[in-house]
Amino acid sequence: MSEPVHIAAIDAGSNAVRLSVARAYSALDIEPLHNERYSLRLGESVFLRHRFSEDIFKKGVKAFRHFKEIMDEFGVTRYRAVATSASREARNRAAFVRQIKQKAGIALEVISGTEESRLGREAAIAALGPESPPRCIADLGGGSLEINILRDHSVEQNAQLPVGTVRLMTTLNLPGVIRPVQAEQVRRYVRALLESRLPSRPNLAESIAVALGGNAETLMTVAPGPREHGVPTLQLSLLRERLDDILRRNVRERMKAYAVRRDRADVMAIAAITFVTLGRYLNLRTLSIPGVGIREGLLQEIAREAFSRKEPHRYSAAARQLLVGTRSFARRLEYDQRHAEHVRELSILLFDELQPVHHLPAESRVLLEAGALLHDTGHMISHRGHHKHGEYLALNGDIPGLEGRDRAVVAALVRYHNRKSEPASHHVAYSSLNNNDKRMARRLASILRIAEALDHSHRQRVTNVDATFQRGAVGVQINARGDAAEDLRDANRSAELFEKEFHVRTFFRQAAPARL
Repeated sequence: MSEPVHIAAIDAGSNAVRLSVARAYSALDIEPLHNERYSLRLGESVFLRHRFSEDIFKKGVKAFRHFKEIMDEFGVTRYRAVATSASREARNRAAFVRQIKQKAGIALEVISGTEESRLGREAAIAALGPESPPRCIADLGGGSLEINILRDHSVEQNAQLPVGTVRLMTTLNLPGVIRPVQAEQVRRYVRALLESRLPSRPNLAESIAVALGGNAETLMTVAPGPREHGVPTLQLSLLRERLDDILRRNVRERMKAYAVRRDRADVMAIAAITFVTLGRYLNLRTLSIPGVGIREGLLQEIAREAFSRKEPHRYSAAARQLLVGTRSFARRLEYDQRHAEHVRELSILLFDELQPVHHLPAESRVLLEAGALLHDTGHMISHRGHHKHGEYLALNGDIPGLEGRDRAVVAALVRYHNRKSEPASHHVAYSSLNNNDKRMARRLASILRIAEALDHSHRQRVTNVDATFQRGAVGVQINARGDAAEDLRDANRSAELFEKEFHVRTFFRQAAPARL
């Protein structure tokens, strides 16, 4: 089992800078340790003068030095710090990034709107899980409103609107009470930009829509809706009812009435107008508020990279000889070469993609390949019970390079490559292994089962796989030639052993064909 890794993510937004520290045990198991927030307001000077002020430089260094001390205290070894809308627009952003690096020791990265949107989207999808995929994700920050319209986890439409709360507050000079004529001006700004960026608006009345960011989380406490799919919601009809009360209060009154910080109270009215307008435009009744954002997306990505294998697999001469011997033996048994080789390719694709979850030693990869090549050799004896016959052949056949414990592991893989047989102590190959090797055999077999199922049709439709990791779930997106529904159905049925071994749910989907 790999050692846990202490990781951190910093999001330098237009309203505040936030730090999250976590302990990652795998790509799926991330334990939050500490959160910190610093009200830096990077957007205030940028949205008017397109530059960070000297005061922002000084406060920025102070904030990032504090974050660095916290990261050091927790023993963080991997982190990523990103800056978004305000920093993208600041003409002196390069000097700001340099100063943060030189005086605070943190490498700050100004990311694109596309990258910002991707990180938030992945965090939201992971938070909701495979049973409740969102159709819309809206992230309202200080500088912009990011909207993603999804279908089957793929982006169908996306738009970035320059209607962030800090941006509108500073450019329209709306620091306190907002009069009806001013509220209408904000609404028209938002509506006009929605119509220009999302002209073919979908009707999302019966769909799951998610809102990310501190603005949405604040308004959820003002207009809470019923929990949906286990996630708190913001009820837009209730927010409309309470909008006038929010608008007529000044900042101090909002702080007292709604128990919010000053830097949230001064923009919450603009946020409320924006969400009400968005809800009307997309015909939304509620917005799910999973309480995640860019930082969670960053932490997931850092954890995956921490537990992924970086260097290419370089097999030893003995391992290469094992595969040569295995192929030679399989050919003598008149195996279905195209199917066996395709299952082998799918097996190692899955092995590499799922490394952040299974943590199997690199040397076990070649045993998985050998098991894939031999998995159907038992058909030469009889189609009935071919998995048992294949186990016998793997244990007793003349296979150069396959000896001892490795032979027993490969034979067990052949026995368990489908759902007809489960690991049991009375099976010859499995019973000869020690407990650690039994665990490895089960886990390799769970991968082989999925790979074999993905070529259930024997037509080699699946061309690639890509794994995503969510809370308690692993998603496998496949690329395929034509309709691979038959293979996906069998993969879903064949994932039970994998789910049992790794205590996760799995779900499979076919990627939409690339648009020309």
